[in-house]
Amino acid sequence: MTAAKSVGVIVEIVKKEFYQIRQDKRMMTVSILAPIMQVLLLGYAATTDIKNSNLAVCDMDKSAESRALIRQFTNTTYFIERYEVGVPGDVDGYIEHAKVSVALVIPAGFGRKLQARQTAGVQVVLDGADANSANVLLGYANQIVQSYSQSILLTAARAGGGQRIGRVLPEPRVWFNSDLRSTNYMVPGVVATVLMIITMTLTSLGVVREKEIGTLEQLQVTPIKPHELIIGKLIPFIMIGFFDVTVVLAIARFWFEVPMTGSLALLFGLSGLFILTTLGLGLFVSTIAKSQQQAMLIAQFFFFMPSTFLSGFTFPIANMPPVIQWLTYLIPLRYFLEIVRGIFLKGATLGELWPQASALLIFGIAILTMSVLRFRKRLE
Repeated sequence: MTAAKSVGVIVEIVKKEFYQIRQDKRMMTVSILAPIMQVLLLGYAATTDIKNSNLAVCDMDKSAESRALIRQFTNTTYFIERYEVGVPGDVDGYIEHAKVSVALVIPAGFGRKLQARQTAGVQVVLDGADANSANVLLGYANQIVQSYSQSILLTAARAGGGQRIGRVLPEPRVWFNSDLRSTNYMVPGVVATVLMIITMTLTSLGVVREKEIGTLEQLQVTPIKPHELIIGKLIPFIMIGFFDVTVVLAIARFWFEVPMTGSLALLFGLSGLFILTTLGLGLFVSTIAKSQQQAMLIAQFFFFMPSTFLSGFTFPIANMPPVIQWLTYLIPLRYFLEIVRGIFLKGATLGELWPQASALLIFGIAILTMSVLRFRKRLE
């Protein structure tokens, strides 16, 4: 009987929350101002330069010519040779698990063809999940190969050759996003960002609003228990979060035509882990802020902006200084972005995403527990 009564109380609190959310017009302001701020910030801060990209090399020729081509790649600031493999098939694993962004495959007979003044091909394999980065890296690779080919032409010309001269032709092959559409990379990221903004903002504003209008104090003197109040206030935001995920996924799939190659059920399940984190952060903000304006400012400058800039949503993490890269491991959005893009573009499974899922679970439990304890202490 006590359990049924508790459930009834929670249901009534949930109904009250939905009514207040429906009457609140502040989210419209957030929806308008937030994109404007982001466009202004990104317009000044964004950069398309990519440096120190991880490179895997498969040199099946082992000739002086192939080693010279590899040096052309590694003597620049664009690529760092991280792995050397023996056969082309070994490249797949490094690309699939995002250990490298580019792989260079030099076939057997490469040097012999150049010595015979024949055209020789090399293969450049790219991770096309991030279309913008892949396009830039492809341009770098083409430029390096063309420069190498030009040096061969000049050497042959100095040798007095009116004979036929061999050339090197790159043969690019792009994985996961073969059309290199930036939409395929950015839209899945919007799913994560919108989910964070909506759930965290509504949670913080919902609780702070109760303080401002005095209903929180009224609820404290009622027979409602603290855990009933907390659960009743969080359930609506969980439901709204999953509703937003559904809407944004539908837009991504049917309006922008972003392919969904992975499991939709897995995406929804791991979204639940992320929602634990955002709800916890929203509840934490509500225990600090004394007004809705303060809650918005705290959430914007201490959570939304750092998450947007340091999660990999806006800028590649590999381009950041080492100290900043370490800080990104403290950003829950980083892990969820990897999950969303992995499921969308690469068809990743839980077996491949378990490190990110584990990190989100730890963050979610820790942040939500800390916030609930702090909020409960204020209630008592």
